[in-house]
Amino acid sequence: MTQPAKTPQPPYYAVIFTSQRTAGDNGYGEMADRMVALAEQQPGFLGVESAREDGLGITVSYWESLAAIKAWKDNVDHQQAQAKGRSDWYSRYVTRICKVERDYSFEV
Repeated sequence: MTQPAKTPQPPYYAVIFTSQRTAGDNGYGEMADRMVALAEQQPGFLGVESAREDGLGITVSYWESLAAIKAWKDNVDHQQAQAKGRSDWYSRYVTRICKVERDYSFEV
């Protein structure tokens, strides 16, 4: 992503996915793009930001509600990508779900 996600006024939710990649792409890039496109179609999706350096990645997705996050977690295609992540793409990861109570920004 080249810009911060445009989110509404709080409150809303953030899912922070921090991961350590295994060596090689093994179809990861294509699947990551596919998952962003699929997430964008989900009810309650607000945006996403992602960065990766030296194998460490942080992706933050923003959602209207905990129910929207649960629906995304339960999406069959997303579950298949998660399984592939555990078997092929990640040596470890952690997912954190947070409620955004306040935000502020600066732009030139």
